[in-house]
Amino acid sequence: MTDSWVNAAEGIGADLHLELDGPGGRRAALIRALRDAVRSGRLAPGTRLPPYRSLAADLGVARNTVADAYAELVAEGWLTARQGSGTRVAERAEPLRPPARVPKKAPPHARAPRHDLRQGTPDASSFPRSAWATSYRRALQQAPNQVFGPGDPAGRVELREALTEYLARARGVRTEPGRIVVCSGFAHALRLLFGGRVLRGPLAVEAYGLDFHRGLLTEAGVRTVPLPLDDHGARVERLERERAVLLTPAHQFPTGGPLHAARRAAVIDWARARDAVIVEDDYDGEFRYDRKPVGALQGLDPERVIHIGSVSKSLSPALRLGWMVLPERYVGAVLAAKGEREAWVSALDQLSLADFIASGAYDRHVRRMRQRYRGRRDRLVAALAERAPHIEVTGVAAGLHAVLRLPPGTERSAVKAATWQGVALDGLAAFRHPETDMAVRDGLVVGYATPSEHAYAAALDALCAVLPPQ
Repeated sequence: MTDSWVNAAEGIGADLHLELDGPGGRRAALIRALRDAVRSGRLAPGTRLPPYRSLAADLGVARNTVADAYAELVAEGWLTARQGSGTRVAERAEPLRPPARVPKKAPPHARAPRHDLRQGTPDASSFPRSAWATSYRRALQQAPNQVFGPGDPAGRVELREALTEYLARARGVRTEPGRIVVCSGFAHALRLLFGGRVLRGPLAVEAYGLDFHRGLLTEAGVRTVPLPLDDHGARVERLERERAVLLTPAHQFPTGGPLHAARRAAVIDWARARDAVIVEDDYDGEFRYDRKPVGALQGLDPERVIHIGSVSKSLSPALRLGWMVLPERYVGAVLAAKGEREAWVSALDQLSLADFIASGAYDRHVRRMRQRYRGRRDRLVAALAERAPHIEVTGVAAGLHAVLRLPPGTERSAVKAATWQGVALDGLAAFRHPETDMAVRDGLVVGYATPSEHAYAAALDALCAVLPPQ
């Protein structure tokens, strides 16, 4: 039994902070203070409390106030009182402890995969840290004072000027800085265009595409109408009374392949005849391997095409930097939808990208990554040819992913097997528009850019191991 004597000098009035505040008078306040001290463990079981007279003198209260408080706490079971032993904290008065935390098992989908072959992200380990830091420091040192004030919703003019030159040279885009609006990426652009009521539905979309984008459009109240696909891209002859069409003409996502030249011309003719607009998602236009680059559709008619791009594939999605190249008639409406001040994209990041492009560092990085990703593409194709020759690989002339065509009825089991083996990838069905009348295609969408260089060989081994047999 603890035989320590508790008084103001030893803790009850100082360390334990018996503050006699609150409603109900001094007696009620003392009862609450002592009860809380026992409950919290500040007064351990068996601790002897000071006599009535001593505690009353320490706290500046009447002796009867202390006696009444002790008596009530004895009656409640918090304290015990015996002749010759004084008043003590009851042995059964265990301090209140939080319940033991039982760690929850993470659901299978929350565990990090051993091998990440999902599409949509570049190799994070290849981000050009040194070159980017150089551009960032230079941009910061040269930034005018107004950069640190409210931002222009159109974006920094330095970046829009750099993009005007780069997009004309690398993608065949015809524009000027005043028709470029900076955004945080393609999803942000969709929210501005359709959530901001700049454009309205119905909107034609390719029968295979990102469900996330379709979800954004649905939230904005836009009905999407699927266009079938074939080896020449979207069947644009099926366009009817839609007000706009969303296309990935340089490299259809995710099935691969460019929109055929005749169809590029046909969709421009449709937009002119219907006074409609084409939304061009140029998500990986820089990465071409086995054929000449396909220029942006926007170059055919800058007044009928909204060209959207970003650095999410070429540099990193973490930068949140993208752009819209707009027909003149939409610039004011997009800026109004965005708001009076830049609320999405850092002005310093914009200046850094402007310097990164103007200094030539962006071109050097893209060339280096094009060679690296082409090597990875070649290793994927070679591994499949050797270990799974019955699997057809498509869409590999460009981009950062490939489509593996599977025997009918095997996609679901292949995705399940991959999950069990710690391989993260997507089945082709995940990208299918729910209302399309296209025949079902079984396949896997494999991103060969995501793994780091040292992890890629093991990722290919794991992939081949989960593919269905011939």
